[in-house]
Amino acid sequence: MKKKSSAYAKAGVDIGLGNALKDTLPALVRATHGPRVLGGIGAFGGLFRASFPGMKDPVLVASMDGVGTKLNIAVLAGKHDTVGEDLVNHCVNDIAVMGARPLFFLDYIGAGKLDPRVFTSVVAGLARACRRAGCALLGGETAQMPGLYRGQDYDLVGCIVGVVDRARILDGSRVRAGDKLIALPSNGLHTNGYTLARRVLLGKMKLRVNDRLPGSRCTVASELLRVHRNYEPALRSLPAGLVRAAAHITGGGLPDNLPRALPAGLGAVIERKKLRVPHIFRLIAEKGRVAEDEMFRVFNMGTGMVLVVPAKDAARTAEKLGGRIVGEVAKGPRRVQFV
Repeated sequence: MKKKSSAYAKAGVDIGLGNALKDTLPALVRATHGPRVLGGIGAFGGLFRASFPGMKDPVLVASMDGVGTKLNIAVLAGKHDTVGEDLVNHCVNDIAVMGARPLFFLDYIGAGKLDPRVFTSVVAGLARACRRAGCALLGGETAQMPGLYRGQDYDLVGCIVGVVDRARILDGSRVRAGDKLIALPSNGLHTNGYTLARRVLLGKMKLRVNDRLPGSRCTVASELLRVHRNYEPALRSLPAGLVRAAAHITGGGLPDNLPRALPAGLGAVIERKKLRVPHIFRLIAEKGRVAEDEMFRVFNMGTGMVLVVPAKDAARTAEKLGGRIVGEVAKGPRRVQFV
């Protein structure tokens, strides 16, 4: 006998499909769990044992973010296995610059209609990035809202919680004039500036996601879906106390993000010629007729993170991490000055 469709399913929300998809998650999620995760999947809340051996005064650090309109590119390209990695890595970086290591991650996926292939791909990406970051995928929320999300559109948001010993919090208080700035390279746009990038590449230039990007060997999709780098392992590889401050370069670029890592009375002086700006940003600026100052506020322009370190340690640290010394800290207003 044919199963009768429920009124709710006819209205656009298929509870049965949602539950069936969630039943496929345990294996993916369990692979991110360690001994601190208590209980199973499906409870109203995730349980995590808060024990931090070796820390005198552990402080929890929390952050949340989304992937933004990079999801539009994923939908157009039909490729959804990397945006989960983008989200986790972005959130990990946001707490890493405070000195924290990640503990657990929670996600939210909202869609008009759940597509099993898309849903599984996204969660697989979340789980893969969590495993690599040593972070438990502790739980999440999946919402079907056909009145809010239309067509294939969906949203992806995450919340991360990490921990740092209070004495090792990176709050900018140890930064001094003369400290050097080390720029760590980004992997493209990461997760910011996609509204402008789409307007230029897909709008003004009339490119399609599978077209070859002019001046490049890759397609538009492969360039724009490059995975947001996770810089936490690089930070963790350095001796304790070496890094005096760090800034994750996301929306707002260098001008808006670097000052957040500095104390009052100190600013950043960056030599523009020492920055390595990838082709994708030069193409957007040229074809979109976007002023350089605006480019540096919308995009990371090739720098995904900036570390502030003592001058005597800068060259060795930059070489170890594959970064570049691009400037220094100087007395003055808490802002970025390009020279």
